[in-house]
Amino acid sequence: MHTKSLTQLVEGLRSGEFSAVELAQWYLDRIERHANLNAFITVDRELTLAQARAADQRASQDAPPLNGIPVAHKDIFCAEGMLTTCGSRILGNFTAPYDATVIERFKAVGTVILGKTNMDEFAMGSSNETSYYGPVRNPWNPELVPGGSSGGSAAAVAARLAPAATGTDTGGSIRQPAAFCGVTGLKPSYGRVSRYGMVAFASSLDQGGPITRSVADAALLLDVMAGFDPRDSTSVEQEAPEFTAALGQELSGLRIGLPRQYFGEGLDAAVQETVREALKVYEGLGAKLVDVDLPNSELCVPCYYVLAPSEASSNLSRFDGVRYGHRAEHYDDLMDMYMRTRSEGFGAEVKRRIMIGTYALSAGYYDAYYVKAQKLRRLIADDFDRAFEQCDVLMGPTTPSTAFALGAKSDDPVAMYLNDIYTISVNLAGLPALSLPAGFDARGMPVGLQVIGRYFDESRLLNVGYRYQQETDWHDRMPAGIE
Repeated sequence: MHTKSLTQLVEGLRSGEFSAVELAQWYLDRIERHANLNAFITVDRELTLAQARAADQRASQDAPPLNGIPVAHKDIFCAEGMLTTCGSRILGNFTAPYDATVIERFKAVGTVILGKTNMDEFAMGSSNETSYYGPVRNPWNPELVPGGSSGGSAAAVAARLAPAATGTDTGGSIRQPAAFCGVTGLKPSYGRVSRYGMVAFASSLDQGGPITRSVADAALLLDVMAGFDPRDSTSVEQEAPEFTAALGQELSGLRIGLPRQYFGEGLDAAVQETVREALKVYEGLGAKLVDVDLPNSELCVPCYYVLAPSEASSNLSRFDGVRYGHRAEHYDDLMDMYMRTRSEGFGAEVKRRIMIGTYALSAGYYDAYYVKAQKLRRLIADDFDRAFEQCDVLMGPTTPSTAFALGAKSDDPVAMYLNDIYTISVNLAGLPALSLPAGFDARGMPVGLQVIGRYFDESRLLNVGYRYQQETDWHDRMPAGIE
């Protein structure tokens, strides 16, 4: 059953080919069999099967299309009665008392929670090595990273441990692991998907989205996830279209912008060659290639690593051992309790970013760093506006290289941060972007093609990706040794 697409699984449940319980059991057994990938933090077999039985009781031709479909969720979304750890020791004992809006919406259409997936601690990382629960391994080669911070979700989908999963993207954390693991990942426009109940890293950048095998599957998930939520002040009050209805339209005359900055120094030759081959497929579908400029792209990494840690410094101040989560056992007074709790509870990367953010926001440095970074953010967004005057979508590599070895960049934070060079600017501008599997390098590791759209233009973006996947089968490839 794990070889079926999400659409095929929907049809199988509808026709009675298998039950929701049988489907859930099948995936639970696969998760157990491939536990070496460390893709999940929490799996509650009893809860999953209970939800599957309830889905079977609701099953009918009138039931929502995704009724009975098992979905894995990144462990950053609160799910009532389940651990929500954010990959951190400080939340290792936190059981969520309510559902995030994303979880709530999936429950409303009858999906089954397959488990909570592993992630970089508080979504801070590009390799899924900062998790308190250990690194996730790439299904294509377990000695390599899966990408982060949604590496658990991407690895689970790539290894067919889940038919679909949710992730979050603050600077590329859906698209980068999707590229490394050879799956499809969509970062929606900022404000498209509710952030209520999604533990915050950087509030002006975080956005939830789907990770799936195909664009068609991603559209099915986005139909559920998207929409206004009055409980989230960053949610845009706009009715979401039916994304699945937009698939299959012709691409004749589509203008594809190629940012010069995405094809220069630092891009691996194999990745560039693979992306160029993908662009030929689009030309065959009637699209036109246009060179465009994003002159401030090289400044997106320093801009991001002022703004994101500044917001993280503020957001993570609530984890102090007083109200919930880990608390140090031994301390002298309240201040000592704060210090010991946070020292014990947070990992090295989280501490690094809190310190950077606190410094950038401190008196005497706020104007020099934070305010300047906000001004640069505006310039980066303006670059995209000018580029879209010449084209309909932008395309380029998702990452400058394919997956690297576990531990290869752990001691060099700057080298790690540069893995997001092509993805960060999209978050700074609030735009939607999609990563598609586009081929493999000489080592047999997946290469991702990134497609960037105008604000709230996910329908066009998904159609562009869908038409590519109609012409290719990269998204159907499965890692060797994953049975």
